[in-house]
Amino acid sequence: MDSTGEFGLDRDNPECRGDVSWANYRPCSPAGCPRDGLPSNHRCCLRVSFPESPARRLLKGHGSCLRLRMRGLTSWSSSLRFEGQKMDNLKPFLADVLSGVAAQYADIRVEESEETGIVYRGQELDQIGRSLERGGCIRVFHNGNWGSASFNQIDEKLKGLAKDVAAGVEALPAKPETLGSLPALSDSVTVPEADDPREVPLADKHALIKHYNDILLKTAGITTTMSMYHDAFRTTTFLSSEDRCITQESVYTGFMCRALTRDGTNVQDYHDTFGKTAGFSSLQNREPMVERIAKVAIELLKAEPVPAGKYDVIIDPLLAGVFAHEAFGHLSEADFLSTNERLRELMKIGTRYGVDELTIVDDGTMPGERGSFRYDDEGSPAQRTELIKEGRIAGHLHDRQSAQQMAEKVTGNARAVSYRFSPIVRMRNTYIEPRAFNIEDLLDSVERGLYVCGSRGGMTELESFTFSSQYARLVEHGRQTKMVRDVVLSGNIFETLKNIAMIGDDLVMFGGLGGCGKNGQGPLPVGLGAPHILIRNVVIGGR
Repeated sequence: MDSTGEFGLDRDNPECRGDVSWANYRPCSPAGCPRDGLPSNHRCCLRVSFPESPARRLLKGHGSCLRLRMRGLTSWSSSLRFEGQKMDNLKPFLADVLSGVAAQYADIRVEESEETGIVYRGQELDQIGRSLERGGCIRVFHNGNWGSASFNQIDEKLKGLAKDVAAGVEALPAKPETLGSLPALSDSVTVPEADDPREVPLADKHALIKHYNDILLKTAGITTTMSMYHDAFRTTTFLSSEDRCITQESVYTGFMCRALTRDGTNVQDYHDTFGKTAGFSSLQNREPMVERIAKVAIELLKAEPVPAGKYDVIIDPLLAGVFAHEAFGHLSEADFLSTNERLRELMKIGTRYGVDELTIVDDGTMPGERGSFRYDDEGSPAQRTELIKEGRIAGHLHDRQSAQQMAEKVTGNARAVSYRFSPIVRMRNTYIEPRAFNIEDLLDSVERGLYVCGSRGGMTELESFTFSSQYARLVEHGRQTKMVRDVVLSGNIFETLKNIAMIGDDLVMFGGLGGCGKNGQGPLPVGLGAPHILIRNVVIGGR
């Protein structure tokens, strides 16, 4: 059974144990929740059924068994496990499941994820709640083929599922591919207790995002807002037929605020987001960021569309990081390279595509960044990988299979967005390394150009790209002048890399709400960043 749901259970009530299904939100009474002091318009009351309980009773509202727990889901997590078992106690059984698989390689990954989400739309509290989800994925590799299956219940039937996957793989035509090997390992990665968002009362999280949302609403000229809070605590247990046994905890907290302004038919908005693999305290004292959101949104209302043309462009660290991730990082993912002969030739190690000062890195070991972890979802250790070094292609991103296919080393980039998916090659924290110039040096080098800030997304098609910024400022004779909007950058990735003229000294990393999507898996937590960079002759679409 898929044990997903919201809020907590009374661990002291024996009737609260067993499999649980959650459904059918209904609003609280007009008086709100008397236990918790939250406003009356939030959604917290649920219907909870216990299908395996002898009583098979249906509980509603705030009964003796169901109650909104304001201080994390610790009590829920203690009592609701697969078939009543704690994660640590499952390891011998999971190892037994793998031992019954007749294949060259097999692994199993079990995840438990606890999350909190709060959303404000204008003055209205639109969503507030917690969720708990757990499940697993088993993979089998044999004769060059993969088979996999996801599950959300652990019992004796899992042994049969594993054997069925192995039988399916055995029936496939053999391929001349191998997986390589990893040494036996046992490790446990924990999150410091101070960083555990489950220990923070839900009321405190609600108060923080409401405070930031109120800053925007109280600013003259702001029409409406959207503000979101999110935190997640995940525990992953990984076992393989190579005797690798890894338990890994991870944490994330983040928020996003958006302000919208309107003058007749002219509607503008601006947003910003912040997040880290750190605790709740990392989100506090962010008032200057929120105040800037309101200021930029109001200024955008008066900005004119940018005239189309070619410009020398200074790109801020966020948009430069998006460029590194979207335009070049995805081209470096080896599962894509291995199936595209033309692209594999373009991305050949040693090929020059930039100035000597250009180095682009993908790093899973950066403390606090959103794409950081100790081990990937194949149990390979995270590491730092140079994609471009001093202007030349230096490496690619690999899982175990693609590394064997291309005769390169495993880089620890096998990642899955949840237990429902098998891992594929994904980025971690992708960034451009800083160099010696400050922002004033870059501005002094521009006679007529743009200082482009923020990202509204974009698209890539092999080596072609199109990105939209949130706004820009004209640069004339080294000085920033008026704000302009509707700025769209486009071009050829490899030509644009060669046109990078200066790289700043002010690396900034970003990892707010959202993430990366690929092959239906998203949003995957990633980090990205860069210093300011100056690029010559960029095509800008506008008026």
